[in-house]
Amino acid sequence: MVARIYRPSRNAMQSGKAKSREWLLVYEPEEPKRVEPLMGYTSSGDMRSQIKLSFETREQAVEYAERNAIAYRVEEPRITRPVKVAYADNFRYDRRQPWTH
Repeated sequence: MVARIYRPSRNAMQSGKAKSREWLLVYEPEEPKRVEPLMGYTSSGDMRSQIKLSFETREQAVEYAERNAIAYRVEEPRITRPVKVAYADNFRYDRRQPWTH
C-alpha cells in the first residue's frame, strides 16, 4: 500500500493559513468504497484509509515512512502568489473592459 505525503492547501472558505503548514501522511485507498444495499451507507474494508498522520516537516514524514517500511509518494506543494489589486482600479478610465452597471 502506498502512502501519500503532501502539504494541504489552505481552506477556500477562510482567509487564514491554519493547518496548511504541516505535512500529512495519508494512505491511498486499497479497495474502492461500496454502498451497503440495505441502509445505503458507504463503507469500505480498508482500515488504513482512516489514518492521517501530521508532521512539521517533509523530512520528518519521509523519515517515518522509511523507518516503518512504508512505500510513499511525495507531492510538492504549489506555491501561489497573491495578486495585489487596488479598489481604485475598478474606476480607472483605461480599463480593459468597460465598467457597466
